[in-house]
Amino acid sequence: MKLDGRCAIVTGAGSGMGRATARTLHEAGANVVLLDVIEEPLEKTAAELGEGAIALPTDVSDADQVETAVRIATERFGTVHAAVNCAGIPSMMKTVSKGIPHSLEVWQRVIDVNLTGVFNVIRFAAAQMVTNQPDPETTERGVLVNIASGAAWDGTRGTVAYAASKAGVVGMSMPIARDLAGEGIRCVSVVPGVFQTGMVGEISETVLTSLQESVLYPKRMGDPPEIGRLVEHIITNSYFNATCISLDAGLRARH
Repeated sequence: MKLDGRCAIVTGAGSGMGRATARTLHEAGANVVLLDVIEEPLEKTAAELGEGAIALPTDVSDADQVETAVRIATERFGTVHAAVNCAGIPSMMKTVSKGIPHSLEVWQRVIDVNLTGVFNVIRFAAAQMVTNQPDPETTERGVLVNIASGAAWDGTRGTVAYAASKAGVVGMSMPIARDLAGEGIRCVSVVPGVFQTGMVGEISETVLTSLQESVLYPKRMGDPPEIGRLVEHIITNSYFNATCISLDAGLRARH
């Protein structure tokens, strides 16, 4: 699917991977609707991108807010052709620590944002996409791209809630792709390794050092624009569907 003149919703667009992805898609000619729960950096990103970019402060775990954001995107740009889920929150808490069980409140908040939030965007965006006219060249109506994490299958100590939420994102990629195949809508998940984003600050120095040492090559953290370029390629390459793509320089966590 060509991006020029099309509308893409990007969550978590105020920083990190979301911001880099929004910038890449905008540079490729897309109109971008930026969603994030923190208003100030979101507005700043929209201002930097300029024409064809709007900021909508949105908590993706709130279904009403997501439905409203999709409606506004449709009103502003005519329709929605792509939705990219980058929004997510970290969690560092062991199942039991010093005899105290993992907080259920923390668990629920992580699941609400990282998993239910992704599904909220998918279901409302897809409901709009099915009304699109098929692309004259590819016959597709829309593309859904979800940012998961290598923690989905290789979670480190203390990341049980985060890993479970990302495993859910990976797990729903195939059934969603199957559900929407007849409508010409693709669904793909990206599985990043360790990237240089604000979330890195939530990881202990010991764990972060271990992760960096576990990278094969190049020996560095990923750069958010590298995610953006992959997302752009997924959207524009119509043969990507129902799969999870690792972008991790060969990272395999040790513990």
